[in-house]
Amino acid sequence: MGCIILALMSLVAPRLVIILLVIFSDYLGQAFDGILLPLLGFIFMPVTTLALAWAWHSSGGDPWQGIQAVIIVLAILIDIGLLGGGGHAGRRKRKS
Repeated sequence: MGCIILALMSLVAPRLVIILLVIFSDYLGQAFDGILLPLLGFIFMPVTTLALAWAWHSSGGDPWQGIQAVIIVLAILIDIGLLGGGGHAGRRKRKS
């Protein structure tokens, strides 16, 4: 049950999930070498960062296999949609 809640929460508040994972586990540290890539992912593409970490753990170290690759591509599309949607909303507010 806790995993389902965390998965759903990652779509609503992915940055909060990343912070919780960093504080309470080494989940991201095992998936990424260093701090630069997770930090950039936290800022620009948080859903993709979480998807990459999940794919790395679920596939045993090679995230670009089968369903893991599909989940990563979907996460990229979600992040791009969030970035594009925020820019569109900002332009719409300036016009009125």
